[in-house]
Amino acid sequence: MQLVNSETIMQNIRMTDLVSQYHRLKPELDEAIGSVLEAGDFVNGSYVKRFASELQSYMGVKHVIPCGNGTDALQIALMALGIPADSEIITPAFSFAAVAEVCELLRLKPVFADVYPDTFNINVEHAETLITSKTAAIVPVHLFGQCAHMKAIQDLAARYNLKVVEDNAQSIGAEYLWDNGLKKKSGTMSDISTLSFFPSKNLGAYGDGGAVCTDDDDLAEKARMIANHGQRVKYHHEMIVLNSRLDTLQAAVLSVRLKYLDSFNEERLKVAMQYSEGLKGIEGVHAPVISPFSSHVFHQYTLVIDRMIVNYL
Repeated sequence: MQLVNSETIMQNIRMTDLVSQYHRLKPELDEAIGSVLEAGDFVNGSYVKRFASELQSYMGVKHVIPCGNGTDALQIALMALGIPADSEIITPAFSFAAVAEVCELLRLKPVFADVYPDTFNINVEHAETLITSKTAAIVPVHLFGQCAHMKAIQDLAARYNLKVVEDNAQSIGAEYLWDNGLKKKSGTMSDISTLSFFPSKNLGAYGDGGAVCTDDDDLAEKARMIANHGQRVKYHHEMIVLNSRLDTLQAAVLSVRLKYLDSFNEERLKVAMQYSEGLKGIEGVHAPVISPFSSHVFHQYTLVIDRMIVNYL
Protein backbone atom coordinates (compact mmCIF):
# COMPACT_ATOMS: atom_id res chain seq x y z
CA MET A 1 0.00 0.00 0.00
CA GLN A 2 1.39 3.38 -0.99
CA LEU A 3 1.19 6.14 1.59
CA VAL A 4 0.29 9.59 0.29
CA ASN A 5 1.86 12.61 1.93
CA SER A 6 -0.99 14.80 3.20
CA GLU A 7 0.76 17.86 1.80
CA THR A 8 0.27 16.53 -1.73
CA ILE A 9 -3.52 16.53 -1.41
CA MET A 10 -4.00 19.68 0.67
CA GLN A 11 -5.07 22.84 -1.09
CA ASN A 12 -6.19 26.27 -0.05
CA ILE A 13 -9.94 26.77 -0.41
CA ARG A 14 -11.10 30.38 -0.53
CA MET A 15 -13.98 31.30 1.74
CA THR A 16 -15.45 33.15 -1.24
CA ASP A 17 -14.20 32.30 -4.72
CA LEU A 18 -14.54 35.69 -6.37
CA VAL A 19 -12.50 34.64 -9.38
CA SER A 20 -14.84 31.79 -10.31
CA GLN A 21 -17.83 34.05 -9.73
CA TYR A 22 -16.32 36.60 -12.10
CA HIS A 23 -15.80 34.04 -14.84
CA ARG A 24 -19.42 32.87 -14.55
CA LEU A 25 -20.64 36.41 -15.29
CA LYS A 26 -17.65 37.67 -17.26
CA PRO A 27 -19.38 38.82 -20.49
CA GLU A 28 -22.01 40.85 -18.63
CA LEU A 29 -19.56 42.26 -16.10
CA ASP A 30 -17.05 43.27 -18.77
CA GLU A 31 -19.77 44.98 -20.78
CA ALA A 32 -21.09 46.89 -17.76
CA ILE A 33 -17.64 47.99 -16.60
CA GLY A 34 -16.67 48.91 -20.16
CA SER A 35 -19.75 51.09 -20.57
CA VAL A 36 -18.74 53.12 -17.51
CA LEU A 37 -15.21 53.53 -18.88
CA GLU A 38 -16.58 54.60 -22.25
CA ALA A 39 -18.98 57.12 -20.71
CA GLY A 40 -16.47 58.45 -18.21
CA ASP A 41 -19.19 59.05 -15.59
CA PHE A 42 -17.20 57.73 -12.65
CA VAL A 43 -18.90 59.61 -9.79
CA ASN A 44 -22.70 59.53 -9.36
CA GLY A 45 -22.95 58.10 -12.87
CA SER A 46 -25.99 56.55 -14.51
CA TYR A 47 -25.26 53.08 -13.10
CA VAL A 48 -25.55 54.38 -9.52
CA LYS A 49 -29.11 55.57 -10.16
CA ARG A 50 -29.89 52.41 -12.11
CA PHE A 51 -28.64 50.10 -9.38
CA ALA A 52 -30.47 52.05 -6.66
CA SER A 53 -33.72 51.70 -8.61
CA GLU A 54 -33.15 47.98 -9.22
CA LEU A 55 -32.37 47.36 -5.56
CA GLN A 56 -35.48 49.28 -4.48
CA SER A 57 -37.57 46.94 -6.63
CA TYR A 58 -35.78 43.85 -5.34
CA MET A 59 -36.07 44.83 -1.69
CA GLY A 60 -39.57 46.27 -1.97
CA VAL A 61 -38.64 49.59 -0.34
CA LYS A 62 -39.30 53.18 -1.40
CA HIS A 63 -35.75 54.46 -1.05
CA VAL A 64 -32.24 53.08 -1.49
CA ILE A 65 -29.40 55.52 -0.83
CA PRO A 66 -26.07 54.08 -2.05
CA CYS A 67 -22.94 55.02 -0.12
CA GLY A 68 -19.26 54.19 0.25
CA ASN A 69 -19.42 51.12 2.50
CA GLY A 70 -21.47 49.30 5.09
CA THR A 71 -19.95 51.11 8.06
CA ASP A 72 -20.77 54.47 6.50
CA ALA A 73 -24.30 53.17 5.96
CA LEU A 74 -24.67 52.55 9.70
CA GLN A 75 -23.34 56.00 10.51
CA ILE A 76 -25.66 57.63 7.98
CA ALA A 77 -28.65 55.71 9.34
CA LEU A 78 -28.02 56.70 12.96
CA MET A 79 -27.32 60.31 12.00
CA ALA A 80 -30.52 60.47 9.92
CA LEU A 81 -32.53 59.38 12.98
CA GLY A 82 -31.20 62.41 14.86
CA ILE A 83 -30.39 60.48 18.02
CA PRO A 84 -28.98 62.81 20.72
CA ALA A 85 -25.43 62.36 21.98
CA ASP A 86 -25.01 60.10 25.03
CA SER A 87 -28.06 58.04 24.08
CA GLU A 88 -27.82 54.27 24.42
CA ILE A 89 -28.01 51.90 21.45
CA ILE A 90 -28.71 48.21 22.10
CA THR A 91 -26.97 45.82 19.74
CA PRO A 92 -25.81 42.18 19.93
CA ALA A 93 -22.54 41.42 21.68
CA PHE A 94 -21.65 38.78 19.09
CA SER A 95 -21.14 40.70 15.86
CA PHE A 96 -18.66 42.67 13.79
CA ALA A 97 -17.33 45.87 15.38
CA ALA A 98 -19.00 48.32 12.99
CA VAL A 99 -22.10 49.16 15.07
CA ALA A 100 -20.06 49.82 18.21
CA GLU A 101 -17.48 51.77 16.20
CA VAL A 102 -20.11 54.06 14.71
CA CYS A 103 -21.76 54.58 18.09
CA GLU A 104 -18.47 55.74 19.57
CA LEU A 105 -17.86 58.09 16.63
CA LEU A 106 -21.30 59.66 17.14
CA ARG A 107 -20.89 59.90 20.95
CA LEU A 108 -23.54 57.26 21.49
CA LYS A 109 -23.18 54.41 23.97
CA PRO A 110 -23.33 50.85 22.58
CA VAL A 111 -25.06 48.49 25.02
CA PHE A 112 -24.43 44.83 24.31
CA ALA A 113 -27.19 42.23 24.50
CA ASP A 114 -26.62 38.49 24.64
CA VAL A 115 -27.41 36.34 21.62
CA TYR A 116 -29.36 33.12 21.30
CA PRO A 117 -26.96 30.16 21.46
CA ASP A 118 -28.43 28.43 18.42
CA THR A 119 -28.64 31.26 15.84
CA PHE A 120 -26.33 33.88 17.43
CA ASN A 121 -28.88 36.59 16.67
CA ILE A 122 -29.85 39.10 19.35
CA ASN A 123 -31.61 37.73 22.43
CA VAL A 124 -34.68 39.95 22.63
CA GLU A 125 -35.53 38.98 26.22
CA HIS A 126 -32.08 40.01 27.41
CA ALA A 127 -32.21 43.18 25.33
CA GLU A 128 -35.34 44.25 27.20
CA THR A 129 -33.52 44.05 30.55
CA LEU A 130 -30.96 46.58 29.24
CA ILE A 131 -33.44 49.32 28.38
CA THR A 132 -33.09 52.53 30.39
CA SER A 133 -34.39 56.10 30.09
CA LYS A 134 -31.42 56.78 27.77
CA THR A 135 -32.12 53.97 25.32
CA ALA A 136 -32.95 55.40 21.90
CA ALA A 137 -32.64 52.53 19.43
CA ILE A 138 -32.02 48.86 18.93
CA VAL A 139 -29.76 47.63 16.10
CA PRO A 140 -30.34 43.93 15.38
CA VAL A 141 -27.77 42.26 13.14
CA HIS A 142 -29.09 39.58 10.78
CA LEU A 143 -26.10 37.34 11.34
CA PHE A 144 -24.62 34.68 9.05
CA GLY A 145 -27.53 34.86 6.59
CA GLN A 146 -30.83 34.73 8.48
CA CYS A 147 -33.12 37.28 10.10
CA ALA A 148 -33.21 38.18 13.76
CA HIS A 149 -36.62 37.75 15.41
CA MET A 150 -38.13 40.95 14.00
CA LYS A 151 -41.65 40.57 15.39
CA ALA A 152 -40.29 40.34 18.92
CA ILE A 153 -37.93 43.25 18.21
CA GLN A 154 -40.70 45.40 16.76
CA ASP A 155 -42.97 44.61 19.72
CA LEU A 156 -40.17 45.58 22.09
CA ALA A 157 -39.48 48.81 20.21
CA ALA A 158 -43.17 49.73 20.26
CA ARG A 159 -43.44 49.18 24.02
CA TYR A 160 -40.48 51.45 24.77
CA ASN A 161 -40.72 53.89 21.84
CA LEU A 162 -37.40 52.87 20.33
CA LYS A 163 -36.10 53.26 16.79
CA VAL A 164 -35.04 50.11 14.94
CA VAL A 165 -32.08 49.92 12.55
CA GLU A 166 -31.50 46.59 10.78
CA ASP A 167 -27.88 45.74 10.03
CA ASN A 168 -28.47 43.64 6.92
CA ALA A 169 -24.84 43.33 5.81
CA GLN A 170 -24.84 39.51 5.86
CA SER A 171 -28.39 38.51 4.98
CA ILE A 172 -29.63 40.24 1.84
CA GLY A 173 -32.24 38.03 0.20
CA ALA A 174 -33.34 36.29 3.40
CA GLU A 175 -37.07 36.42 4.18
CA TYR A 176 -38.83 36.75 7.52
CA LEU A 177 -42.14 34.94 8.06
CA TRP A 178 -44.70 36.87 10.12
CA ASP A 179 -47.44 35.21 12.15
CA ASN A 180 -50.05 36.09 9.50
CA GLY A 181 -48.07 34.31 6.78
CA LEU A 182 -46.67 37.50 5.24
CA LYS A 183 -43.05 37.30 4.12
CA LYS A 184 -40.77 40.35 4.25
CA LYS A 185 -37.21 40.61 3.04
CA SER A 186 -34.49 41.31 5.58
CA GLY A 187 -33.81 45.02 5.74
CA THR A 188 -37.43 46.05 5.15
CA MET A 189 -38.86 45.73 8.68
CA SER A 190 -37.50 48.75 10.51
CA ASP A 191 -37.24 52.52 10.44
CA ILE A 192 -34.09 52.26 8.38
CA SER A 193 -31.66 49.52 7.40
CA THR A 194 -28.12 49.18 6.10
CA LEU A 195 -26.27 47.03 3.57
CA SER A 196 -22.66 46.24 2.85
CA PHE A 197 -21.40 45.29 -0.60
CA PHE A 198 -17.95 44.18 0.55
CA PRO A 199 -16.69 41.65 -2.03
CA SER A 200 -17.27 38.60 0.18
CA LYS A 201 -20.94 39.44 0.79
CA ASN A 202 -23.73 37.55 -1.02
CA LEU A 203 -24.23 40.69 -3.11
CA GLY A 204 -20.63 41.84 -3.32
CA ALA A 205 -18.94 44.54 -5.35
CA TYR A 206 -15.34 44.50 -6.59
CA GLY A 207 -14.39 47.02 -3.93
CA ASP A 208 -16.20 48.76 -1.09
CA GLY A 209 -19.84 49.79 -1.20
CA GLY A 210 -22.92 50.11 0.94
CA ALA A 211 -26.49 51.41 1.04
CA VAL A 212 -29.21 52.68 3.33
CA CYS A 213 -32.81 51.51 2.81
CA THR A 214 -36.01 53.05 4.15
CA ASP A 215 -39.69 53.65 3.40
CA ASP A 216 -39.62 56.98 5.27
CA ASP A 217 -39.39 59.96 2.90
CA ASP A 218 -37.92 62.30 5.51
CA LEU A 219 -35.28 59.80 6.62
CA ALA A 220 -34.37 59.18 2.98
CA GLU A 221 -33.87 62.88 2.30
CA LYS A 222 -31.71 63.26 5.40
CA ALA A 223 -29.68 60.18 4.48
CA ARG A 224 -29.01 61.52 0.98
CA MET A 225 -27.82 64.83 2.41
CA ILE A 226 -25.64 63.16 5.02
CA ALA A 227 -23.95 61.04 2.36
CA ASN A 228 -23.39 64.07 0.12
CA HIS A 229 -21.72 66.86 2.13
CA GLY A 230 -25.05 67.98 3.62
CA GLN A 231 -26.28 69.22 0.26
CA ARG A 232 -29.80 69.41 -1.11
CA VAL A 233 -28.58 71.86 -3.74
CA LYS A 234 -25.00 71.76 -4.99
CA TYR A 235 -22.65 73.98 -2.96
CA HIS A 236 -25.35 74.70 -0.35
CA HIS A 237 -24.11 72.80 2.71
CA GLU A 238 -26.70 72.66 5.46
CA MET A 239 -24.85 70.42 7.93
CA ILE A 240 -21.42 68.98 8.67
CA VAL A 241 -21.66 65.35 7.63
CA LEU A 242 -19.98 62.87 5.26
CA ASN A 243 -18.83 62.38 1.72
CA SER A 244 -19.78 58.75 1.09
CA ARG A 245 -20.61 57.72 -2.45
CA LEU A 246 -20.95 54.38 -4.19
CA ASP A 247 -18.47 54.32 -7.06
CA THR A 248 -20.10 54.06 -10.50
CA LEU A 249 -17.90 51.12 -11.47
CA GLN A 250 -19.03 49.25 -8.36
CA ALA A 251 -22.67 50.09 -9.11
CA ALA A 252 -22.22 48.58 -12.58
CA VAL A 253 -20.87 45.36 -11.05
CA LEU A 254 -23.68 45.25 -8.50
CA SER A 255 -26.34 45.84 -11.15
CA VAL A 256 -25.17 42.69 -12.94
CA ARG A 257 -24.75 40.60 -9.81
CA LEU A 258 -28.14 41.58 -8.37
CA LYS A 259 -29.84 39.68 -11.20
CA TYR A 260 -28.22 36.47 -9.97
CA LEU A 261 -28.52 37.03 -6.21
CA ASP A 262 -31.49 34.72 -5.63
CA SER A 263 -30.07 31.89 -7.74
CA PHE A 264 -26.68 32.19 -6.05
CA ASN A 265 -28.39 32.17 -2.64
CA GLU A 266 -30.24 29.01 -3.65
CA GLU A 267 -26.90 27.41 -4.54
CA ARG A 268 -25.52 28.41 -1.14
CA LEU A 269 -28.52 26.79 0.57
CA LYS A 270 -28.13 23.59 -1.42
CA VAL A 271 -24.46 23.28 -0.50
CA ALA A 272 -25.20 24.11 3.15
CA MET A 273 -27.78 21.33 3.32
CA GLN A 274 -25.21 18.91 1.90
CA TYR A 275 -22.75 19.96 4.60
CA SER A 276 -25.37 19.52 7.33
CA GLU A 277 -26.32 16.07 6.04
CA GLY A 278 -22.69 15.00 5.96
CA LEU A 279 -22.07 16.22 9.51
CA LYS A 280 -25.00 14.34 11.03
CA GLY A 281 -24.04 12.05 13.86
CA ILE A 282 -20.57 13.51 14.44
CA GLU A 283 -20.33 13.95 18.19
CA GLY A 284 -19.42 17.45 19.34
CA VAL A 285 -20.04 19.10 15.97
CA HIS A 286 -23.23 21.16 15.59
CA ALA A 287 -24.44 22.37 12.19
CA PRO A 288 -26.16 25.77 11.81
CA VAL A 289 -29.75 26.05 13.02
CA ILE A 290 -32.31 27.66 10.72
CA SER A 291 -34.96 29.65 12.59
CA PRO A 292 -38.61 28.68 11.95
CA PHE A 293 -39.41 32.32 11.13
CA SER A 294 -36.60 33.00 8.64
CA SER A 295 -35.07 31.62 5.49
CA HIS A 296 -31.28 31.38 5.39
CA VAL A 297 -28.98 32.63 2.63
CA PHE A 298 -25.81 31.27 4.28
CA HIS A 299 -23.44 34.19 3.98
CA GLN A 300 -21.41 31.94 6.27
CA TYR A 301 -21.81 28.28 7.18
CA THR A 302 -20.73 28.41 10.82
CA LEU A 303 -20.25 25.35 13.01
CA VAL A 304 -20.35 25.10 16.78
CA ILE A 305 -17.64 22.78 18.09
CA ASP A 306 -17.79 21.42 21.63
CA ARG A 307 -14.82 22.29 23.83
CA MET A 308 -13.85 18.66 24.27
CA ILE A 309 -13.37 18.34 20.52
CA VAL A 310 -11.30 21.51 20.37
CA ASN A 311 -9.09 20.30 23.20
CA TYR A 312 -8.62 16.97 21.43
CA LEU A 313 -7.61 18.67 18.17
